[in-house]
Amino acid sequence: MKICDLTQFYSPVSGGVKRYITEKRRYIERHTTDEHYLIVPGETTRHSTEGRLHTLTVQSPRLDRTSRYRLLLNTRLVRDFLDDIRPDVIESGDPYHLAWSAQRAGRELHIPVFGFYHSHFPEAYLRTVLKYGGSWLRDAVMAYAQDYIVKLYSQFHHTLVPSDHLRDLLIRWGVDNAVTLKLGVDIEKFCPGPSDTELRKQLGIPADAFVLLYVGRLSGEKNIPVLLNAFRHLNEKHPGKFHLVIIGDGPLRRLLPDVRHETNALTWRHYLNDNAALARYYRMANLFVHPGVCETFGLVVLEAQACGCPAVGIRGSYMDANVMIGLDQWADKNEPIALADAIVRMSRLDLPTLGKQASVAVHDKFSWTRVFREQWAYYTAAHEQDAHPVYYGKSFTLSAPR
Repeated sequence: MKICDLTQFYSPVSGGVKRYITEKRRYIERHTTDEHYLIVPGETTRHSTEGRLHTLTVQSPRLDRTSRYRLLLNTRLVRDFLDDIRPDVIESGDPYHLAWSAQRAGRELHIPVFGFYHSHFPEAYLRTVLKYGGSWLRDAVMAYAQDYIVKLYSQFHHTLVPSDHLRDLLIRWGVDNAVTLKLGVDIEKFCPGPSDTELRKQLGIPADAFVLLYVGRLSGEKNIPVLLNAFRHLNEKHPGKFHLVIIGDGPLRRLLPDVRHETNALTWRHYLNDNAALARYYRMANLFVHPGVCETFGLVVLEAQACGCPAVGIRGSYMDANVMIGLDQWADKNEPIALADAIVRMSRLDLPTLGKQASVAVHDKFSWTRVFREQWAYYTAAHEQDAHPVYYGKSFTLSAPR
């Protein structure tokens, strides 16, 4: 088969979506004879090929300086690419105008189009409106978002969702084609090992410090202010005990220098694109901290646990289902002091033992090979279906081109 992914959520330093696509391409190379095409925004328009993997970038303006995300506006060129490729399956990885273009191309080419609901954007991106508006505005915005999601995602052959709870929510809203496809972990690279004392020395972290680690985008939807203020509180109550390591970039990077100056216990690294290098940080840390409350899956939380590093955060997101141990110790309020108290509670536990238990559970339940075998079953069934695919919520017959 020819499989084509297209998404706006992709940049040289982007996070979970890029990780998912990278692992997907690795699976294609190792376990299939299929070809994969990736269409994403880029600095220039170009087509590069490595064996059966093709990357097509469309020249697009940059959204901000830090994440290097770009806004793909030239959907006409995307349609031309799809006409030339003539894929057997298309997967759309974002909820914006590119998704509508993918659906139109699918109807014209008579091929199935899947949507992957990576982010529950009513929670992730509309929080500012909900915070400052009254109840009438909150209800109006959420009603609009729900209506938009149902109209868009009901038109896909399947909507892939990384969480059972989120799938159930979408089905209640009216997205009847939603199916769960949980993500996975590179269990070859993300595995337990001795604490990386050499990495601590390289970073200048005191040998007796309790190391907290955050990996992810530095942006509002990731709840970074709560993380930083929780660390300020920890440093004030327990001076010299905790050291925070942050790996990632984003618009809120501007907040880090003040926290570093106040605490003298914050280390920042821009981005790591190599699983083996990232695994060293997971093994070095005593505790992984994830402050997000809008997560649909929480891939980095799984990676940390796979390496034997327990995690702590704020209960109540779809990520809860992927916390193998210690969820009862997590904060029950989205407040800095509550998160700081949860970190202290976790720090008093036998974290090495709990980390080993979490690692065994992750390695037993999650692997990318399992994820993609399940996904390929959906792809194959859709590709081989001769009639009655579902588009626009209606069933009609298409004659597949021979």
